Amino acid sequence: MTRLIRFNKPYDVLPQFTDRGSQDSPRPTLSNYIDCPGVYAAGRLDRDSEGLMLLTDNGRLQAWITDPKHKMDKTYWVQVEGIPDQDALRALSEGVELKDGKTRPAKARLMPEPPGLWVRTPPVRVRKTVPDCWVELTIGEGRNRQVRRMTAAVGHPTLRLIRYSIGAWTLDGLAQGTWEDLEPPRVPGPPKPSQKPPRRPKASLARPAKGDRPRRR
Repeated sequence: MTRLIRFNKPYDVLPQFTDRGSQDSPRPTLSNYIDCPGVYAAGRLDRDSEGLMLLTDNGRLQAWITDPKHKMDKTYWVQVEGIPDQDALRALSEGVELKDGKTRPAKARLMPEPPGLWVRTPPVRVRKTVPDCWVELTIGEGRNRQVRRMTAAVGHPTLRLIRYSIGAWTLDGLAQGTWEDLEPPRVPGPPKPSQKPPRRPKASLARPAKGDRPRRR
């Protein structure tokens, strides 16, 4: 039976089950929190980011969740330096020019600090002379460190990044560092080919033409 779980990843946790870095000073990985053999991440979440990850033991489901053509939007709560004005929010929404091309249209709005937000360890370093605020940003693509690059491009570096949702799945009710099973969805796809053997063409019953008849010897 297919298994799908959601996990609220803490800051500084590698989005994989093993650390291929230094064995002398191993970094925390998913295996520090998830004791569920056979599952693997459906998409990544940077080590310095927090929030929702989905994991499954079904390759077809994993591909369906991560394939950009299925337009599974992802919503992030982003603590940024400064207070973005309407021009900055419009730029985020319409697309900003990055080194690897312009981003697709997104949704961006200012939001209050998420209620019941857990304390990050270590805490975010903020400058006393510069205000900060939270932005809700929903994107439909997944370039490397895209959200951080987008906010930096409009003049508001990211201080803290939390992924709140992937498609219809959210962090709601899930404490930091915990996971739970979800009801796996039915993955849409092309109909299965018919299992019936192909029909053989019927032999022709027409009599051969007069000139084609074999001669008697």
